[in-house]
Amino acid sequence: MKRALVITYYWPPAGGPGVQRWLKFVSYFRDFGVEPVVYIPKNPHYPLMDASLLADVPIDIKIIKHKIFEPYGLSKLISGRKTQRISSGVISEKNQSVLERIMLWIRGNLFIPDARKFWVNPSVKLLGPILKEEGIETIITTGPPHSVHLIGLKLKEQLGLQWIADFRDPWTSIGYHKKLKLTTSAQKKHKELERKVLNTADKIVVTSKTTKQEFQGLTPKPIKVITNGYDMGERKPVTLDEKFTIAHIGSMLTKRNPCKLWKVLGELVRENPEFKESLQLNFVGVVGQDILDSLNEFGLNEYVIIIGYVPHEEAVLYQQKSQVLLLVEIDSEETKGIIPGKFFEYVRSGRPILGIGPENWEVAEMILETTSGEVFNHTQESELKMVLLNWFQQFQNNSLKSSATNIERYSRRELTRQLADYI
Repeated sequence: MKRALVITYYWPPAGGPGVQRWLKFVSYFRDFGVEPVVYIPKNPHYPLMDASLLADVPIDIKIIKHKIFEPYGLSKLISGRKTQRISSGVISEKNQSVLERIMLWIRGNLFIPDARKFWVNPSVKLLGPILKEEGIETIITTGPPHSVHLIGLKLKEQLGLQWIADFRDPWTSIGYHKKLKLTTSAQKKHKELERKVLNTADKIVVTSKTTKQEFQGLTPKPIKVITNGYDMGERKPVTLDEKFTIAHIGSMLTKRNPCKLWKVLGELVRENPEFKESLQLNFVGVVGQDILDSLNEFGLNEYVIIIGYVPHEEAVLYQQKSQVLLLVEIDSEETKGIIPGKFFEYVRSGRPILGIGPENWEVAEMILETTSGEVFNHTQESELKMVLLNWFQQFQNNSLKSSATNIERYSRRELTRQLADYI
């Protein structure tokens, strides 16, 4: 078998889609001739925890751990709640406190590329001899955090092994970069590091065609799109919600606020007594305060249920029993290539997807190809209202369902096969 070292910050018991991508690749690698060794931090700061994912870690897989210093531990002494929000990506756009603005400036300008940068040099020192002892031929780094790629960069320069850099999200074009109050010097440093990683790695993996196009303007190195995916395993039978539930699974970040949707739902509640009686909005995950303020503004607060973060298996059950699944992305040019990991689980659930995102959103094409729902931009008010009414009528007739097709290409096992071939 080929031997590959996977270097990742996020690993069970961490929660969230970033964990599942490489957990599943590692689980299936041996089926395709790759023996994985995993390197993770010994004492990480995870904003989300999901101990249930530990059951998916292969029992006999070799895992190497090394201590990491993270400034999040120090900042928690000043303000634990604000630190938790910032590290989770829920950054408020308005009414930021002085402390919050200072913390964002420090995060963006003093910790480049991110607050896990102090793990780089100790990791390189530890891993050099281990790579030789283990006979490992390939190293794979996955970011964010993009400081993990700097470990791969230094090991590549020292040892000359094959290095594959996996980008679960873009680097300098990601939406939250604008919120970090970066100086011109800091922006330049981020771009320099991004370009160096892209041009030193032997191969690059990205999760969307849009990111591939962006990176092709920065490097001639081979780039392969390997999306996130879903598991093919059996799903427990569930009973659909009695209410007309519209559920969002995962973090609902401030900038993703779909105000037109809230406006349309507010109108339907006022205009249609049956709709008013049936509507329920479920949020399974972290929700930004700006989202809650908007829901209240449009008179929807009494229909909202905040469930919070739940283990992955429980999140899957919420997906399966919901009448409609909400998928939202920030309305900007930079986000048209963002494909949320939850999309693939949504498709697998068999429930209709209501997508709201930017013009030319890559997800819109994927939903069209799989016939798994409807997608709108952030201005399509009348069209959105028409579809919601149509779906509500189907709900009343017990006929609301998804007719998703051609989804096998997104199974985790098939995606691992593609990655193993690329290695």
